[in-house]
Amino acid sequence: MWRTSAPSLIITCVLAVAASTVVRGQSPILPGQAVPPNLSVSTVPANGDLNPYGVAFVPAGFPPGGPLPGDILVSNFNASSNLQGTGTTIVRIDPGGGQSLFFQGPAGLGLTTALGVLKSGFVLVGNLPTTTPSATCTSTPSQIEHGVGQGSLLILDQHARLIGTLKNRQFLNGPWDLTVNDSGTTAQVFVSNALSATVTRLDLQVNARGQLAVVRVTQIASGYAHRCDPAALVVGPTGLALDPNSGALYVASTGDNAIFVVPNATTATGDQGRGTVFIGDALHLHGPLGLALAPNGHLVTSQGDAVNAKPNLPSEIVEYDTNGQFVAQRSINVAPGSAFGLAFGSSDNTLRFAAVDDAQNVLDIWFLP
Repeated sequence: MWRTSAPSLIITCVLAVAASTVVRGQSPILPGQAVPPNLSVSTVPANGDLNPYGVAFVPAGFPPGGPLPGDILVSNFNASSNLQGTGTTIVRIDPGGGQSLFFQGPAGLGLTTALGVLKSGFVLVGNLPTTTPSATCTSTPSQIEHGVGQGSLLILDQHARLIGTLKNRQFLNGPWDLTVNDSGTTAQVFVSNALSATVTRLDLQVNARGQLAVVRVTQIASGYAHRCDPAALVVGPTGLALDPNSGALYVASTGDNAIFVVPNATTATGDQGRGTVFIGDALHLHGPLGLALAPNGHLVTSQGDAVNAKPNLPSEIVEYDTNGQFVAQRSINVAPGSAFGLAFGSSDNTLRFAAVDDAQNVLDIWFLP
């Protein structure tokens, strides 16, 4: 059954969606390799959590009492022990590069790249905890992954209070990344699940009392490659990016080394399989992880090097145009496996691109024209 741990999350039956507009262009938006970040900010909080994964900008209209519009939230996957799937914190980075703690949960959460902020004042973050002391994942014929927990989606208010937990083995089985289609009082949250290799859409609504309601839950995609990995812990579908004009959802499938497109994701009433391959570029894709739609309509994706690794191209971030053609690339670090979460947003009326370097435990931020 569908479970939520707090009475403030209720089930209703109404949804309306309004899409924002993407301004399309063909010129590269990714900063060139010779362009250093304007800010490089530590993501390590006082408790020593490591391995930053998720990146999310706080949108305009976010209510007062917590992070401000233009701030950036970053989730940590590892605790200070550096064991994967044990991190418990989300840090807040202000437009000037100041870092502070936003949220700290109980031990052993393993906060993932599934991090999103709603205009209505809620923060969503996925977790995938390890269940073995050595933080390993093993496979057996009867169950794909052992050593990692099912995980859940945590719901925080603007004050960083945990107000609910969404947990369901069918729809939220290892929440690994997410993207949000947000119109304020209603929102759609698309979640990729690493353990079941599926994508789920949550249709949400904020009621008159300011409570977040789960209206509908739909599995809209499945069938992506997924497995355990000695370095990455798990490999499965990761980054998601929605084109609000067409309703198409792009899925970065790490194990398939490809980016798929699932049509009509905002209105689909059932599972459409993997969709179709939009980018299958073995030259530039090296296990795509994070995925974001740039303001010019281009797709920007980070490479985790768990698949098709190239020693001379470590930790790449790659940009593709609206036709899926390669545009540009840059390395985030000379160490493989350093790239993960990334996002575009606005701070101080300046377009910004933010990407984690989880080898250095920093968030790199560029100010874009």
